[in-house]
Amino acid sequence: MNKTIVITGATSGIGEVAALHLAKQGARIVLVARDQQRAETLLVKLRGINSNVKHSAHFADLSSIEEMQRVANEIASSESVIDVLINNAGAVYMDNKPTADGLAPTFATNHLAYFVLTLKLLPKLRAAGSARIVCTSSRAHRYAQLDFNQLQRDGILGYAQSKLENLLFVRRLTQLLAYESIPVNAFHPGFVATRFADNTNLLWRSLMQVRKQLFGLTPEQGAKTLIYLAESMQITSTGQYYVDCQPQVPSIHARNDADAERLWKLSAQLTGIDFPYI
Repeated sequence: MNKTIVITGATSGIGEVAALHLAKQGARIVLVARDQQRAETLLVKLRGINSNVKHSAHFADLSSIEEMQRVANEIASSESVIDVLINNAGAVYMDNKPTADGLAPTFATNHLAYFVLTLKLLPKLRAAGSARIVCTSSRAHRYAQLDFNQLQRDGILGYAQSKLENLLFVRRLTQLLAYESIPVNAFHPGFVATRFADNTNLLWRSLMQVRKQLFGLTPEQGAKTLIYLAESMQITSTGQYYVDCQPQVPSIHARNDADAERLWKLSAQLTGIDFPYI
């Protein structure tokens, strides 16, 4: 696999497993990370797999629109083509403290980061000729219905809503890319024992740790569908939602074209970016 793969959320969990696997197949990995120490640790592992490949890392706070745009511009300037974009970074925030842009960090990190990076890097994906986009969503989307009056919410409901927004983003982007050969798909990794929710308060963190111990999948198990969507030559469909490497029908709210279009327009207004991005 002689490909350049840009991936967010790769310094731990399923993202790290996927990055290491894809590097073993010969891919060049471009990380977008928040924590420099964890990113450097991963780069050492990646270079140990293949020292002849120049893996790299870019650093940004993906809850900041300015930071999202900066890091996307950096990557676009340094890469001639991008074969695969994996939007994987995500988090749940419980304290409702707004970002510098006045947004809920769950909404900004889990949805707007996908929106900004994808559109900003679209010219480089087009240049690859056979690129693809993979977005990490969640079965949690089934517990949400998009409420445009409460987009700026955190907590479990905010997380579920952001995962619904991922699917609506994929749906609308697929429509806009209808005449281009860039498959865009989303997936549910399962309930995986990762660092997810480690940033929350003591009560939630403790509850999630117990649940992870009892029911959590390993990161290797959770990464299977991500890896499949990133590398399988069998993937020709687009706009799909995958679970266990098989397409599944998402909730009725994830198939709402009016909501998908309205969310897209709002995201474009907030970020100053829209389709087609040239």
